[in-house]
Amino acid sequence: MNLDIERIGMLDTALGECPLWHPAEQRLWLLDCRAGALHTLDPADGATTTRHVPAPAGSFAFNADGRLVVALKEEVGLLDPATGELTVLGRIGDSHPNLRLNDGTALPDGSFLVGTMHTQRAEGEAPLGGLYRLAPDGAFGCVDTGYGVTNGPRVSPLDGRLYVCDSSVRRIDSYALAPDGSLAERRPFVHTDDLGSAPDGCVFDTEGGLWTALVHAGALVRFAPDTRVTHRIELPLTHPAALCFGGPELDEIYVTSIRDSGRLRGDGPLDGAVLRVRGVGMRGLPSPTCRIAG
Repeated sequence: MNLDIERIGMLDTALGECPLWHPAEQRLWLLDCRAGALHTLDPADGATTTRHVPAPAGSFAFNADGRLVVALKEEVGLLDPATGELTVLGRIGDSHPNLRLNDGTALPDGSFLVGTMHTQRAEGEAPLGGLYRLAPDGAFGCVDTGYGVTNGPRVSPLDGRLYVCDSSVRRIDSYALAPDGSLAERRPFVHTDDLGSAPDGCVFDTEGGLWTALVHAGALVRFAPDTRVTHRIELPLTHPAALCFGGPELDEIYVTSIRDSGRLRGDGPLDGAVLRVRGVGMRGLPSPTCRIAG
């Protein structure tokens, strides 16, 4: 691969997460979770626009009506980016200082799936929270439990299964995903111990390859559908957190990173920056959209 890796704009995020490409705007949207800052970034000139949500925030997705589905510490709701109006639609049943909602994604039926992270647990202590689904009609409920740190939920374009990371045990699992959004047949896909890192944010390419950020190893890696590692890209930063495909042809990878997550820190010149990787030879899929009414 003849790669070109460069910084885009001058954003400095404490915990850069959830990059999503907006094809109509040709801009990148992303979240600084610790600051509760929702940024839009124009790769053409690096210009940014910032909106704020209550911190800490976990993730967001585009909604069909122009609003955003946002996951906050314990609540999920709809945010009007023009006015800042937030309509809360669901709240998880557990509450703890070290528990919050984390990564999420839109599902094919228009619902929003999001998982929790429960850190600083005692040895043998089961994590609170789990995976939660906000249905298109606004119904909210738990669909699975047992996740220490949920990351990267994404649906494969090949088998239609939902792939979910538990970064606390360095594993990616998959589920059969029914048309109504229910989950079944959870099974392991890969462990990442041999790669020297937990998996973090994920994205699929059009060939069904699963890309993930190796948050402890400063790299991106691609798994083929048969679990083989086909690509590994070393990055000039300490803790890449998440990634997405973008650009006019969806053939560029945008990477968000961590400067200070509260648990992970980096003091290099690009820690907290947004990077663009060109020349990977793969294309991605459009960012999925929710259809939540509320």
